[in-house]
Amino acid sequence: MARRTKEDALATRNTLLDAAERLFQQQGVSGTSLQHIAAAAGASRGAVYWHFRDKADLFNAMMERVTLPMENALDHARSIAPADPLPQLRSALLAALQRIATDPQTRRVLEVATQKVEYVDAMGKVRERHLCARQQALVQMKQALQRSARSRGLRLPMPAPAAARGLHALVDGLIQNWLLDPGSFALEPAGRQAIDTYLAGLGLGGTGSAHPTSGGRARSTQAPRALE
Repeated sequence: MARRTKEDALATRNTLLDAAERLFQQQGVSGTSLQHIAAAAGASRGAVYWHFRDKADLFNAMMERVTLPMENALDHARSIAPADPLPQLRSALLAALQRIATDPQTRRVLEVATQKVEYVDAMGKVRERHLCARQQALVQMKQALQRSARSRGLRLPMPAPAAARGLHALVDGLIQNWLLDPGSFALEPAGRQAIDTYLAGLGLGGTGSAHPTSGGRARSTQAPRALE
């Protein structure tokens, strides 16, 4: 009985999140109340508060259902800890772009997150989560770029934090522009070309090999060092 109750509670929670996704997409986050979500899910307002503290808590839970797999992919790429982690990071980024382009739920939730939410006071926790996720991604990218440069005996042409911000802005900008008009370009192929071109500009072309391709910088004769 206890197991069945737990399963029922999880089913109710997912039904509420499904309803929130649809309503947030249709009428925006600020235009959707918890009562609207409860009614659309066929649940009571009390059921909403049983699972979520407020609308910001519900919104973040909705985001986690689709972003956690992508965030976990980046974590997994980092946990493998090869001498040159850039191929794993590149694969994780391309897999995320493919998921966004092919999975309707992921696309719907990210559309809500980028186009249908206002960071007003009541949604401050949503902004905090967004900033936290961005900072975590920047740290992972910076570490991957630094370690890759060291493993190849290269010096990055700009400070690693700036290089990471550029890579993050590139990927984030592609996603947001694609969400505005999915028919304008194919996300994953465009992302692959843009990411590879950016990495080549950093001297980190040829992510599948231990050393840069002919388009990269010459191997240093001094001890490997990447800009901090």
